[in-house]
Amino acid sequence: MLAKIFGAAVHGVDATLITIEVNIVSGTGCWMVGLPDNAIKESQHRMESAIKEAGYFVPRQRVIINLAPADIRKEGAAYDLPMALGILQASEQVNLTGLNDYVVLGELALDGALRPIRGVLPIALAAQLQGMKGLLLPHENAPEAAIVSGIDVIPVKSLREALDFLSGQQTIAPVQVDTAALLAQSQERVVADFADVQGQQNVKRALEVAAAGGHNVLLIGPPGAGKTMLAKRSAGILPPLNLEEALETTKIYSVAGKLAGQQALVAERPFRAPHHTISDVALVGGGTSPQAGELSLAHHGVLFLDELPEFKRSVLEVMRQPLEEKRVTIARAKLTLDFPTNFMLVASMNPCPCGYYNHPDKNCVCVPGAVQRYLNKVSGPLLDRIDLHVEVTPVPFAALTQPQPGEASAVVRQRVLQARARQQQRFEKQPGVYTNAMIPP
Repeated sequence: MLAKIFGAAVHGVDATLITIEVNIVSGTGCWMVGLPDNAIKESQHRMESAIKEAGYFVPRQRVIINLAPADIRKEGAAYDLPMALGILQASEQVNLTGLNDYVVLGELALDGALRPIRGVLPIALAAQLQGMKGLLLPHENAPEAAIVSGIDVIPVKSLREALDFLSGQQTIAPVQVDTAALLAQSQERVVADFADVQGQQNVKRALEVAAAGGHNVLLIGPPGAGKTMLAKRSAGILPPLNLEEALETTKIYSVAGKLAGQQALVAERPFRAPHHTISDVALVGGGTSPQAGELSLAHHGVLFLDELPEFKRSVLEVMRQPLEEKRVTIARAKLTLDFPTNFMLVASMNPCPCGYYNHPDKNCVCVPGAVQRYLNKVSGPLLDRIDLHVEVTPVPFAALTQPQPGEASAVVRQRVLQARARQQQRFEKQPGVYTNAMIPP
């Protein structure tokens, strides 16, 4: 008997539905075709143990499993559950009437339990686009998939529970998630507040202008002047994420496997601060199986590069095109992937190797020519893509000990929101442009 069941393959931040065909013919062995990777080929042993734990048997005949379309590379262990269900259906041990209504995903443990997988949100969006009834997937992934409206998200904990649901022996209520409530909660929460910063009014104003217009900013000043402290608070004055932006960001984090626990939605602006020893592939993305880099993980948020001249020259130069096009394209021999990189760059640096060039109180001890060589580590074309260059000077002790706190991030954010509203009105006839920084050449 031939059994068909639907799975999904994730490439970049998008997903494609996969038809899994299982047939049992005379002979022995298990044959998997359709460009499966090693993780899928190894699933034979996981499926055999899980099927036995569920009270069934693996047929002692030749099992042929085809993953169609055959020209798309399939990766990961998310195919364990649909292939196990296909084997049981093809061997006529069960009668799964609802098999073709759902996209089925899940990694099997040896005892039949289901483990969570990556990339559930893009798969849910693909299932909605294809008109599927819903998804059957591990219960840890259910909140993430449930933010997509119009499909039923059925959480299951084991192969046995999936069999009972699809055969009609058990009823499982679809998971519901209130996305509006999640976004509203994030708007009320500010972790790092501008009220903690005393003085530095000119730097705060510069960061406010940068947040309002979506501009990149470079902070130049000596150690201890507050550059890192100010940069960490820049994400808190950006406008709250809307649902479309939150979905785009969550897709990237889902594929990268960076959603925490049963987190359903990335509802706050990302703040990424990679170390200066990062490689160019880790920053921009790529690898043997291309993954999103730090530029994409900062999408719709802030990318903070502390000690900018200490980054390798090759790492900084790969940012030129993503900063301009808001997208990075990773090309391989058999596929080309696009990752979004629409972020606000906040960078900081010392003015010289010792850090005290132009300091009001301390003397610079750098040898002649060292200051210029240090500044030349950052190329002109990259600096040209940073709109605001701000000098950060140390705050006097008297200003640090002022009893009243600084202006809160919530107050600053309201002015940023007003500025963004004026820009949206200004660019309403230009689709895709909603900040000054996005004005085309």
